[in-house]
Amino acid sequence: MDDEERVPPKRMRASDTDRDLVAERLAVALTEGRLDLTEYDRRLSLAMTAVFMGDLGPLTADLPRPAPPAPTGPTHRALVDAGHREPVLNSAWKNWVDEWRWWLGAAIIMGTIWGVTSVVGGELLPFWPLVPLGIWAAILVAAVVWPDDASGSPH
Repeated sequence: MDDEERVPPKRMRASDTDRDLVAERLAVALTEGRLDLTEYDRRLSLAMTAVFMGDLGPLTADLPRPAPPAPTGPTHRALVDAGHREPVLNSAWKNWVDEWRWWLGAAIIMGTIWGVTSVVGGELLPFWPLVPLGIWAAILVAAVVWPDDASGSPH
């Protein structure tokens, strides 16, 4: 293929994986408090309907790049940082707290959907988000009570 026939990167078609990566970054920005729910919904809709790579770039251009993952080895768990008195949380606890952040993001989204549908319907609907959120919370609590030795417990 000649350079003249090559499609510019911004005009290349976006894949499902490309759209999913942008959606994941937007979800992280929502849980970090960088986006409010309205802006998150707007950007997520644009990301899921994006056709070209150039459509995806502007959706995260004003968001900082995520920090690289911290090293997680036996030497990095529960270490005391020289400048701080508090121990650094081990990776299992950090993962558990991150799971609760995802739960909270889902709770906000589902609660908003329930609230909007109740207002639009003109009556208070049963609080259906309680079922998926309750099951998810029970699984997170169970992970602490009965840890999987292979994944490391947050104890």
